[in-house]
Amino acid sequence: MRQTTPAIVLSLRLHGETGAVARFLTPELGLVAAYVRGARGRRMRPVLVAGNAVEARLSARTDAQLPQAEVELTHSRAPLMTEPLPAAGILWATTVTAEVLPERQPYPSLYQGLDGLLDAIAAAPAARGWGPALLAYELLLLAELGFGLEPALVERAAGDWLAGLDLTGRRVRRDLLQRPGEPAWDARERLTARLRRAHGLVA
Repeated sequence: MRQTTPAIVLSLRLHGETGAVARFLTPELGLVAAYVRGARGRRMRPVLVAGNAVEARLSARTDAQLPQAEVELTHSRAPLMTEPLPAAGILWATTVTAEVLPERQPYPSLYQGLDGLLDAIAAAPAARGWGPALLAYELLLLAELGFGLEPALVERAAGDWLAGLDLTGRRVRRDLLQRPGEPAWDARERLTARLRRAHGLVA
């Protein structure tokens, strides 16, 4: 296996003394896990940030083997990770994507949807500017994995994106995140709390 592909960094798990296993979302391969040498080094740390757009050169002797990846940054979203609310949105979207998608199955619409959501967060860090895009991504994620909402519920959610996120959150929790203690759900609860504070819904 040798392939070069655009990708979005989803998550990173340290492996060995200097490397890490990164999960990427790609347009044609779907979710791909790959070993990145030197991931903890000064050069690679700012590249392997959740939400960053990269070019990944994947190589493995067989399709069953964990590939190795050489990664080059094409678009950094790392500055957004210094802002609590945009960072919470990025971490939720990337973490849930990494946790619920099966590996090596293409979901080009999800790749486009996640890239669009990340661009929306970059363009308008205030949640009212990207909240509808987050809702649209959650609806798309549910639909692509076979748990789409009924049309009437989709229409109701679209009318109020904050209320819509409550609805999609319940469905994601019930249908996609069924194991206790998933990091993704912790990220979702942190995001929800920040959204409510930002909109004056809690003291």
